[in-house]
Amino acid sequence: MSRLRRMPRQQQPATRSARRRSYDQFCATARSLDSVGDRWTLLIVRELLAGPRRYTDLHADLPGVSTDVLASRLKDMEQGGLVTRRRLPPPAAASVYELTERGHGLLPVLAALAEWGAPALAERRPTDAVRAHWFALPLLRSLDGLTHAGVVEVHLDEGEFHVRAGGAPTGAAVYGDGPAARADARIALDVEVCLALGRGELTFAEAVKDGRIEVSGDGPLAAELRGE
Repeated sequence: MSRLRRMPRQQQPATRSARRRSYDQFCATARSLDSVGDRWTLLIVRELLAGPRRYTDLHADLPGVSTDVLASRLKDMEQGGLVTRRRLPPPAAASVYELTERGHGLLPVLAALAEWGAPALAERRPTDAVRAHWFALPLLRSLDGLTHAGVVEVHLDEGEFHVRAGGAPTGAAVYGDGPAARADARIALDVEVCLALGRGELTFAEAVKDGRIEVSGDGPLAAELRGE
């Protein structure tokens, strides 16, 4: 069996920032962290999974990030092939950032992190910010395996968002902030139920049966969500 030959380390000058940007390890995990291991990077991906966003919108939905850090992360993500920036046509005449195909490939990574981190949301801290659409990824886990695909509008006390149940076309937004332009079904629930779904403590069908989720709509997706 052949072995990878250990290559001698090349001694070359490197700036302090360059050393911070790479683990210099021939390892897929290390290479991945070279690209997305900086603070805020994966949260920017979380926001862009909702579709193209303006810089000001990103800054508004990432409370705590400075403008300098956000600009730096977006620049790094552009250089790393995770996001691209384009100019919207008039009358919008604004620049938006959106995920590339490689950036969209981080969806299962974010979904796994949401599942792994769900038990840590037992209690909201006084300093915690919250946005309704931050619950989209945990909720999507409970909607896996649906026969019918479509857009589900979600109503929480904290606000509204919508998700694409049954999978999204390649490169399409998997969720969005606010009401859907056209919803195939609507559900109403509270955050505790949403968190229980994300932690796997409760199934969607159980929550509907117990009256903890209200489903409305006339199409096949709504009927399936009601268990009909």
